[in-house]
Formats: sequence, structure tokens, C-alpha cells
Amino acid sequence: MAKTCDYAHQWFNTQGWKPFTFQKAVWAAVKRGQSGVLHANTGAGKTYALWFAALNRYASSTAPGTSDAPRRRKPVAPPLTVLWITPMRALAADSARALQAPLPSLGIAWSVGLRTGDTSAGERARQGRRLPTALITTPESLTLLLARADAETALATLRMVVVDEWHELLGNKRGVQLQLALARLRQWHPELIVWGVSATLGNQAYAEQVLIPQGPALSVQGDNRKPLQVDTLLPAVIERFPWAGHMGLRLLPQVVAEIDGSPSCLVFTNTRAQAEVWYQALLEARPDWAGLIALHHSSLARETRDWVERALKDGQLKAVVCTSSLDLGVDFLPVERVLQIGSAKGVARLIQRAGRSGHAPGRASRVTLVPTHSLELIEAAAAQDAVAQRRLEPRTSPHKPLDVLVQHLVSMALGGGFEPAQLLQEVRSTWAYRDLSDAEWAWALAFVRHGGLSLTAYPDYRRVEPDEQGIWRVPDARLARRHRMSIGTIVSDASLQLKFWSKGGGGKTLGNVEEGFIARLRPGDGFLFAGRLLELVRVENMTAYVRRSTAKKAAVPRWNGGRMPLSGELAAAMIRRFGEAAQGQYRGPEMQRVQPLLELQQRWSSLPTPQTLLAETLKSREGWHLFLYPFAGRQVHLGLASLLAWRISQRQAITFSIAVNDYGLELLSATPIDWHHSFNGELLSREQLLPDVLASLNAGELAQRRFREVARIAGLVFAGYPGAPKSTRQVQASSSLFFEVFKQYDAGNLLLAQAAEEVLREELDVQRLEQTLAHISQLRLDLHAIKRATPLAFPLLVERFRESMSSEKLADRIARMVSDLETSADRAGRS
Repeated sequence: MAKTCDYAHQWFNTQGWKPFTFQKAVWAAVKRGQSGVLHANTGAGKTYALWFAALNRYASSTAPGTSDAPRRRKPVAPPLTVLWITPMRALAADSARALQAPLPSLGIAWSVGLRTGDTSAGERARQGRRLPTALITTPESLTLLLARADAETALATLRMVVVDEWHELLGNKRGVQLQLALARLRQWHPELIVWGVSATLGNQAYAEQVLIPQGPALSVQGDNRKPLQVDTLLPAVIERFPWAGHMGLRLLPQVVAEIDGSPSCLVFTNTRAQAEVWYQALLEARPDWAGLIALHHSSLARETRDWVERALKDGQLKAVVCTSSLDLGVDFLPVERVLQIGSAKGVARLIQRAGRSGHAPGRASRVTLVPTHSLELIEAAAAQDAVAQRRLEPRTSPHKPLDVLVQHLVSMALGGGFEPAQLLQEVRSTWAYRDLSDAEWAWALAFVRHGGLSLTAYPDYRRVEPDEQGIWRVPDARLARRHRMSIGTIVSDASLQLKFWSKGGGGKTLGNVEEGFIARLRPGDGFLFAGRLLELVRVENMTAYVRRSTAKKAAVPRWNGGRMPLSGELAAAMIRRFGEAAQGQYRGPEMQRVQPLLELQQRWSSLPTPQTLLAETLKSREGWHLFLYPFAGRQVHLGLASLLAWRISQRQAITFSIAVNDYGLELLSATPIDWHHSFNGELLSREQLLPDVLASLNAGELAQRRFREVARIAGLVFAGYPGAPKSTRQVQASSSLFFEVFKQYDAGNLLLAQAAEEVLREELDVQRLEQTLAHISQLRLDLHAIKRATPLAFPLLVERFRESMSSEKLADRIARMVSDLETSADRAGRS
């Protein structure tokens, strides 16, 4: 260890800063060799808490007067000492700048390097010869390092690992991949210091156990008094019959005014498609802002994203319309406020995005909510309550995903090889695999050795073999190369590169878009991308060539993952607001603006409350409707609606149509049902929940769809070589074939069971469904026979219409329905 120096206080004194108590606590803990988790507000100084802890413990100065020997040449940077793990590329580049900043003036000869999916081949080659002192990387790139034959030697000098934005990795397979990588590093370095960093953890003790399962771990809590202002743009009028998405752009003039009055701001949207639409709308409203506003999302070319981030940091941009690509940790000091288009759907996500403004200790953060329909005004009021009370959502680690384990086995076989008994002990030291059984381990070994029961005849699935010494390695160089190109757990549909058309070739790259969207376009069709109106010219070799278009109408690419379910914490806050309204209390401008809508809802039916479960029945020309409002999120409502329909159908022959949103569900039948009698303990029972849920859905199709992801992570399906990727159709066909083969010839294959389990856990959220059933079964049923669709029921009708085929435009049909309902409301009001 280098001689201990207090670089932290040296640097802070030169900057005129005073360390916070939590920063000094981290510095002292690392000096003692302790690991832990730091939880502090965004912009409070978490990065320097960990960075200076590492510098104080491990760095030595080369400044004049600090060395006995005069400096004759530039000092050689020490070998790899610190790994800084980040979940996002934008955050990696920003972290590199922050870590590098104090080194020159402190005379510290450390080198700081980046290794992500954006790192050039030349830089990777240099790092292959010698790694920097501090390496900022992602879970995928860390696993690639561990898959080097000389990995143990290359990482021999590692002393400390910092996992930035730990909450972002904790709840997914990337986090499990990191758990396995850390287990390997701890095997080589038992004294390794590991710290997690987060601003939005709802279950801190659990997060510590997952990251540092061997214990003990220190929890350091930062100062939570950072001012955070949450307000809402209020529409001049609201519709009494809202439907999702209709109101957002109506607030464009107000959004323009807010941007105009702010030196610099971020405009967050929940989807890339929404970002494209809003960027174009802002430019059309203010053409003079060309060059002053920009667009940022993960499908844009790296050069575009880098330029936007630099320009924003330098104060050159007035606004950036962005997605979650700028959610995490990026330090944009000029940004004074954030606008959130639509509901953030979660408290932690809202706080995270708000923290992108005022990103410095002592500065206030401000986020302004822009509702996209009337009911989001209630979400906005509820969000303010939840933020004030810091009701953050918990995150939980996936439980022993075997596809990730299979991939890890092949990676470790490449990284110098492994001995099974020793690796099993290492794997079981992680939280995710702490109860991995001997049978599951034996299955995983057999699967990477010969593909299990049904693939033994195929050489491509004999990926790992023990050598003469009993060390398991990858003997085939071709399979080794394929595996290295497939490492990772982020699986998405195949994408096409977008390039400007040029007769001579070499047109500028714009980014990428999912293959399924381009497949629906014909040459000449227009679409929005990167803030430009483009026209498709041709598709060739997984590249879509485009040129600028002058068309007035354009499609917008639709990427997967656009629907985030309402979190339980935000839903509970909404129910409390509804309960207050039922008592005639309308706190705050949001609730006062939505008061006419809620009064109409109460007049025609009732309002949800914390003590009641609101249900409505309606007879229409379509049939008999049930509207139910558990406020449990879209995923849970899909499972609940299917479950209720299944259980009713076991009592009588009946068919249902289903619609769901974040607030409730609709069941539509052609024959009447006595819901007063049907809502009993048996209908809402948690007994036989899993069998009934599986029976109520096309579980086989859902599992097959989920298996595509599992198969790619486990290495069954190869997505293709650089420049020659396989199409989505090819990948899907291959994974479907494996699914059917396993079902027929290897029914005990554990990847099949994992796919079914992931459907229940992630797509249907069965755990939350069970909690919802337990909760609503304790509530008093508040059942109303309504004469017309209420403000809460109307959005569910629209959801069903979206899925139905009709020659009539959806907007026209909705407008006619709204007109009819408004007439009924006016008549009821006069009477």
C-alpha cells in the first residue's frame, strides 16, 4: 500500500469546499479496509466520496517535493488498482472526466481509462497490453476482461471496486452477471474492497447483502436535506373523459414558455418515440431554437450522443429532449430544471431524473411534471406526496437465473479455465446463487459440455471440456470467438443501422432502429429519427439507407420497452389522494384542477379509497362490462383480469374480452354475470394461484417468447458476427426450434423451467399479484351499476379499442364517444 496521504482535504481546500460528514465517513471506512454501500442524494458528492477514499488509501504523489528523487521523465502510471462499474455509457464518460479532474494538481500519476461498448479497437488493444490505474467499465466489459486467458495476471493488482448507480443493476440479470464477476475477483483478492453507490434505494439493507454477501458491510447515509421541488404544468381545461396520451402536446405552448424562461433544462420522456415527437414539435414551435436544442436517446449514433453531452456540459444548449439515456449520474451543472413528459410511473425514477438539475451540493433540484391526460394530474399530486416522504421502490435480485450461469461457465473456461468444485463454491458465494443445488450445478456443467440430453450430437454445443488435469476449458477457437461476441445479458430485437444514402457509399451513420419497424415501411415512406424527417431509400445488409424527406406525415419508430407499470408506492399515494377527494378535500392546484372530473366520477359512481375496492358494471350494445380498480399496475391487472375470467369460466360457459391500464381492468362478456354474488373469497383466493394463472393465459406462448431471451443469453442462439448479424426472424426461428426440441425430447431442461418462471415473475409479476389479491380481499367491495362510462372507465374502453381492428380512426371514434358522454354529463348536471 502507498504511503497514506490526505488528498481529499488538499483538493477540497483548493476548491473552497468543505467535506460532508458522509464523505469523511467513507474516507475513514476505506482507510480501515471496509466495504459498504453509500446512499446519498443526487449531486451531493458521492463520486468524490469514493474516489478520494481510493486515492487516500492507494495513491502516491509525484508532485515536486514529494519524492526523494528528482523527476527526469513523466512517471509511469501504477497498474490497475480501481475498477469503477457503471450501468451506462454516458455515465462512464462523465465519470472519467470527474475522476481525472483532481489528478494533475495533486501530482498523482494515475491513469484513468474507459472500457465500454463504445471503446475503439485501438484503445482496447492498448488496454490489452496494460490496463489503466483506474478503469471505468460496464458489467459486460468486466466479464469480457475475466474471459481473457491471462485475466488473473491482468487483474492481479486490483484493490477496490466501486459500483455506481447500484440500484440500476440490482434488480436485473446485469446485476447477477456482476455478482458472479465480483465473486471471481474476491476469489483472487479476498481483501478486495467493494462499495456500491446509489441515490434511490428503497431497501438499503437488502442491497448491501446482495452486493457484499460475505459481509460485513457498512451503510453510510448521506445528507437527505437537498431541496427538491416538484410542480406541475396545469392545463387551462381538462377533459372529464380522459384517454392516455391525448393531452401532452396540447401543453406544448406552456412547455415552450418554461424552456424559454430557463437557461438550460432537460425534457425527459418515457420512450424514444415520444422523444422524437416532442423534439420535432419544439422545433416547429420555435424554429429559432435550431442548434440550441438537441435530442438524446440510446439509438442515436455514439458521435451524436457524445456531442450532445459535451454541449450540455459546456452550457451551449438550452434544452435536450431525452429518455432514460440521461437518467443516471451524469453531471450537467448548467441544467437548472427538468421537465417530465407524462408520469414517471415511479418515485425513485422521478427523484433520479429531478436530480439531473441542480447537480451540485447545496443546489436545489426542480422537476416540472407535464401530464399527458387528466388522471395524471392525480398522479402528479401523489408523486409530490411520495417524494416528500421518500417512499422509494425496493429492488430485488433475480434468483439463480441459469442462462446467466451457463454463460458465466463458458466465460470462466475461457478465462484460464476452472475446476468445478472450486467454481461451485465461488458461485454459491453470490446472493443470486446462494442456494444453487447440486443437481442444478450438474445440469449446468452437462449443458456447457455437450448441450444436455437433446444436443449431444451437435459439435457447436460442446463448448467446454475438461483437459488432462481436470481443468475445464474451451478447446474450439471458433466457439471461443463466438462466445466473446455474445457476452452480456441485454437482449433486444435485432436493429438496423441507419445511414444517409450516398451513391458512392459511406453515408453518415445516424444510429439504429429495430428491424420490425423498418420491415413495415416501403421505399419512399417517411419517418422521424434523430429529429429529422427521413425517407426510406432501401434496405441492404442490415443497413437502412435514408434521405431527407419533405413529406408532411411521418411514422415514428416504436422501440420495445415503452410501457412502464405504475409502482406500488405511487399507486398507494394515488389511492390516498382519491380518498381525500371522496371526503371533499382537494389539496393543491393539481387536485383543484381535476376536481370537476372527480366530482363527476363520484356523482355517477364513486371514488376509490384506501378502505374500498371500487367496481362498476355497465350494460351496453357490446355486452356486459365489469370495471375494477385495484391500482396495481398494468402487468398485475393483466394477470388479475385473466385470473378472474378463468375462475368465472370454470363456473359457467362464458367468454371475456379484456382491457387493462395502470389503474384498473375491464372484463366484457356477451352474457350477464351476477358480480354481487361472484365476488367472494373463492374468486379472490390465493390458493391455486400459479396453476390458475398459467391456465388462464396462453402460458406456452408467453414462455416460448421469453425463451428467446434465455436462449440467447445461454449461448444456444448466436446473433451473428459484426457486419453480418442474423435477422430477428432468424433468431426467433432458432430459439423457437430449441424450445420445441426441448419440450419434446428434454422436458426436464432447466432453461424451459426458467422461461416459465420469468413469465410469472417479470411479465405478470405474480408476487405483486398475490399481494394485490391479499390486499383487495380485505377491502369492502364498492360495486355500482352505472348507466354510462365514468371518467375512470372511459380510458379502459379506449385501451380495448386500440387493440381492435376497424376502418374508423380511433380518434374519431373516441371523439364521438366523448361527445355522447359530455351530453349525458351536462344533462345530469342540469337535473
